[in-house]
Amino acid sequence: MKKASTSGTIVQEYKIASSRFATGVTITTALRPDGSPLGLTVSSFTSLSLDPPLILVSIQRNCRAFPDLRAAGFFGVNVLAAHQQSLSLRFASGIKERFARIEWYRGKTGVPLLCDVLASFECALESSAVAGDHEILIGRVLHVFSCEGHPLVRFSGSYCGLRELPSVADNVRAACA
Repeated sequence: MKKASTSGTIVQEYKIASSRFATGVTITTALRPDGSPLGLTVSSFTSLSLDPPLILVSIQRNCRAFPDLRAAGFFGVNVLAAHQQSLSLRFASGIKERFARIEWYRGKTGVPLLCDVLASFECALESSAVAGDHEILIGRVLHVFSCEGHPLVRFSGSYCGLRELPSVADNVRAACA
């Protein structure tokens, strides 16, 4: 069967339309077979199930770190705070020593976890599925940490912050006053 190709126009339109969905920024981490840490910036992350607790990340299969991440068995997902844009850029770059001169520690499963993040998830690889040029990794959450703060957000190809909107109830009360 011949593989269908996608025209350049639809790919460009798809990229632009997809960038209109605001998303948080994470760094997915694991250990290489030699025990050294690996990490990459990932915005395709979501909670998947509460019972059992599952998350998913979508990783481009031609990413250099993908084979080691896939083989690791355990991985971490670190949800970045608004002030951590430099970490996002670092882990999205071609820098080889991404963990040099940054604060991190080994979680209970041994996976590298970053300090000062809004949340971290330590997961065992539950399953995976190939989807186009990506592979979806589904992780069973074994350990979790979270704290208060504001997230790092990507929208329309740029980093941005969130602003709180008044609740609907506050708007109704104000209108009825």
